[in-house]
Amino acid sequence: MDALDRLIDLALDEDLGAAGDDTTLALVPASARARGELLAKERLVFAGAEAFGRVFMRLEPSAVVEMLVSDGAKVEAGTTLARVRASARALLIGERTALNLVQRMCGIATLSAEAAEAVRGTRLRVLDTRKTSPGMRALSKLAVRAGGAANHRFGLSDGVLIKDNHLAAMGGDIREALRRARAEAPRLLRVEVEVTSLGQLEDAIAGGADVVLLDNMDDAAVAEAVRRVAGRVEVEVSGGVTLARLPKLAALGVDFVSMGALTHSARAMDLSLELLPEGTPGPSTSLPDE
Repeated sequence: MDALDRLIDLALDEDLGAAGDDTTLALVPASARARGELLAKERLVFAGAEAFGRVFMRLEPSAVVEMLVSDGAKVEAGTTLARVRASARALLIGERTALNLVQRMCGIATLSAEAAEAVRGTRLRVLDTRKTSPGMRALSKLAVRAGGAANHRFGLSDGVLIKDNHLAAMGGDIREALRRARAEAPRLLRVEVEVTSLGQLEDAIAGGADVVLLDNMDDAAVAEAVRRVAGRVEVEVSGGVTLARLPKLAALGVDFVSMGALTHSARAMDLSLELLPEGTPGPSTSLPDE
């Protein structure tokens, strides 16, 4: 079972509890068939095609899912994004889990698209961080890519990033930290170190860092840091970066900006799953948004 299936099973277990969906089991016959339509209720960038379909297939392997748009598509309000045919019970039981996942992913993709657009035509790349909802990292990072931004490390084993707490834990010597990183993790090609002052920046460069992460520096300090680096290492900026600030950082010559907000502060987009009994003509009826 892969990570997505584990996440979906956990979410379904959380929703169903020990007794199951009492309302659906009491009201809807097991033989009833239906189709559901996933609708965008506002302009957004879509992400979550696989997650949406897998929810219903975990409940009913014979469910038929038709995706009408792909991850990364920009859609207007009123767009039908997907259709799913299954038992009415499976649709009713799975709709909240499916919406919770996809609404969150669409929010991340939409915010990531705004960030990518803000630096279009420059060499600055906007990156995400590990500030993701527990269990949703793969889906969150997929959504970031769907929006046109890029991924930083997926996890702790994907690269050396020496942060302030690492330095505090081993005495604060950046050059020594870099020496240990090179000695103990030779398989890693890139070593990055976080700096909070121009003095630390000089130590990071002298110690052989590949990337320096300028944490919570204002534009004047960033400009001076880029001047001192003079192309010797790559420069990343993090810490409270807003969409409005991105073009200025691009103009200063920064290589990367990492934005935790892409994944931890993106709002859930407004989607609905609308249900229509199979074989019944007429408009769909929106499932209650509880």
